[in-house]
Amino acid sequence: MLTLNMRNRLFTGRWLLLGMLVLLHSALMLGVESLWIRPLLIAHLGLFLLWQPLWRGERDVGNGAVVFIGLAAGAAMFFLSWWAIAFWLTGLFGLVGARVFAFRDRWTRLLYLTVMAYLLAVLLLWVVPNLFASQTNIQLIQAQAGIEAGNILMKYVLPILLVVAVIPFGHEKTENIQAIDLIYSLLLFMLLALVVLGSLAFMNLGRLEYLEALLRTLLLMGVVLLALGALWNPRFGFGGLQVLFSRYLLNVGTPFENWLAQLAEAAQREPSSASYLRRAIGLLADLPWLSGLSWQSPDGSGQSGQFSKFAVVTQEGELRLTLYAKQSLNPSVLLHVQLLAQLIGYFYQAKQREQSLSEITRLQAVYETGSRLTHDLKNMLQSLLSLTSIAQSREQIAQQLLRQQLPLLTQRIELTLTKLQQPETTIENAQLPLNVWWNSVLLRNQFQGIVWRAPDNLPDKKIPAPLLDCVIDNLLDNVLKKRQNDPDLEIRVEIESEPLRLQVCDNGNPIPEAIAAKLLHTAIVSESGLGIGLYQASRWAGQLGYRLELTSNSPGAVCFELCG
Repeated sequence: MLTLNMRNRLFTGRWLLLGMLVLLHSALMLGVESLWIRPLLIAHLGLFLLWQPLWRGERDVGNGAVVFIGLAAGAAMFFLSWWAIAFWLTGLFGLVGARVFAFRDRWTRLLYLTVMAYLLAVLLLWVVPNLFASQTNIQLIQAQAGIEAGNILMKYVLPILLVVAVIPFGHEKTENIQAIDLIYSLLLFMLLALVVLGSLAFMNLGRLEYLEALLRTLLLMGVVLLALGALWNPRFGFGGLQVLFSRYLLNVGTPFENWLAQLAEAAQREPSSASYLRRAIGLLADLPWLSGLSWQSPDGSGQSGQFSKFAVVTQEGELRLTLYAKQSLNPSVLLHVQLLAQLIGYFYQAKQREQSLSEITRLQAVYETGSRLTHDLKNMLQSLLSLTSIAQSREQIAQQLLRQQLPLLTQRIELTLTKLQQPETTIENAQLPLNVWWNSVLLRNQFQGIVWRAPDNLPDKKIPAPLLDCVIDNLLDNVLKKRQNDPDLEIRVEIESEPLRLQVCDNGNPIPEAIAAKLLHTAIVSESGLGIGLYQASRWAGQLGYRLELTSNSPGAVCFELCG
């Protein structure tokens, strides 16, 4: 037995098509009254079965298909006439014409276009004239000119056209594509049948010769096709038949728009991917042409309905759907099913990403809270270190300063412990008068060699003291570290009350541009410690309606400003 590859090498599609058409041509030259026409047509049908695009050539033919083929061939041979041949050529023309759209290779498409021209010429200039001539003497006289022209074509022109059609002008490719567009095939069949019947109507009603009736029919068909082409995609405000036809194709077996609206609503309303998947599966199970389905996903698996042998398996990400149809699905409905499964898969993946983002946001909130508390603890430890150094001194002023700072430090420790115990407590509630907060900052940093500038009388309006503490501690900590490399560095802190504005400046070197571009906008890894503290302070300020900015970054003038 020859394998499929051997069969493709020995009997390519173009040679099968040539043999099929040569046998058909020989049978038609003999006429329906000849004894040899039936053997030739049976051989022609055999080659057609090897070439045809309806069943794959490598598939086993079942008993039912064998019975059907045998009955069809027997009926065709028993009722053989010019009408049967005309019907067969019209169907063959539709199959060949539909295959033109299945190939992108230019030479393959040219081959099928040439075969279409051959079949059209044989049908209209040989078969149809003989068909009309076999009816009455009047039609015989009217079709005589067509028979004479067709006889010349059948003997001299069309055989050459067949030979030219199968010559491999380009790179010869094995035609193992089994595809047919049913819509195009039916349209071509109906158009050609309309040409034949239209010619017959003109001959009977107008008493015209066949060639004149054929030309009138072709002219009328051309006008109708031009009108349909104009209506298909018009430019005068009308939506066109293209929109209506596309809408029809999108509603193959299901009200697509309503189903899609319900699916989108489920994606918006359901809180989790698992609940959405259950809702989507329920919508899919309501389709009338499905008998059951099963699914596997990270949120679980399950099945619904009854299984059948007509299964369609789709995979979208981690979601695997198996749909069981009540009957075999045609290609258009199969594409429709795959589209529905893709929509469910895309929405399901979107819900999974939504859950992941929610978890990331929750972790980010925990991270930001922990980062703020870490900076508070760091600042308090630094204050404790300073107070420890002061406590070791025996001077009276040191003891007095210690007594002033300890209550403030105790207050900050209590506030941090409150955050740890009650993290849901809003930070805006911890407020102090502006003048009280400013005096506490002066006391904490009075030995740091900083220039402080403030109005003579600061008002006692309430401010978010934890935010301002976080900002001033981070800015001063960074600039004091900068002073370790530049002992002559001058530090200046200014405050204004209306509107609230806190500014920290130094006259040192500017921050590198690579760091300054990212500072306050993202966490920065640097040896000096700049970045993470100011980033958290900037985000905190934005949440409370304030703005922390680097207002100046030039040599001798590096300034940060917090304003409301």
